[in-house]
Amino acid sequence: MTGMYGTYQHSLDAKGRLFIPARLRDELGEEFFVTISPERCLTAYSIKSWESMLAKISERPKMDQRKVRSIFSHAAPVELDGQGRILIPQALRDYAKLSKNVAVVGVGECAQLWDADAWAAVDADETSPEYIASIFEELGI
Repeated sequence: MTGMYGTYQHSLDAKGRLFIPARLRDELGEEFFVTISPERCLTAYSIKSWESMLAKISERPKMDQRKVRSIFSHAAPVELDGQGRILIPQALRDYAKLSKNVAVVGVGECAQLWDADAWAAVDADETSPEYIASIFEELGI
């Protein structure tokens, strides 16, 4: 099965390194990109997903390209160390308010890195039976 899924709880170490679960490492690869997200979290993209996004954006008019400037200007290439960790730059940790406990969430084509408490609140909102039913209905499932 391909794609990223599941929720994993990990802690940032004192240097800002975060363990990436093996299941997600298989999809992200040894090197990948981390950047800001429309929500108060970070998004991790495999090289393949990143290049696909770049290609789609480069086909758009210059005005549209400017709209995503912040995504690229805050992007950081990261590389797994021998223990399966990445070093998250301080500016990205600040944006997502990552301090200690982090939820690593698989989201299909990418993974998100959330402050664990912030993720718990989002998850609680998004897992009510009513919300799930509305999503299934919207998607025609």
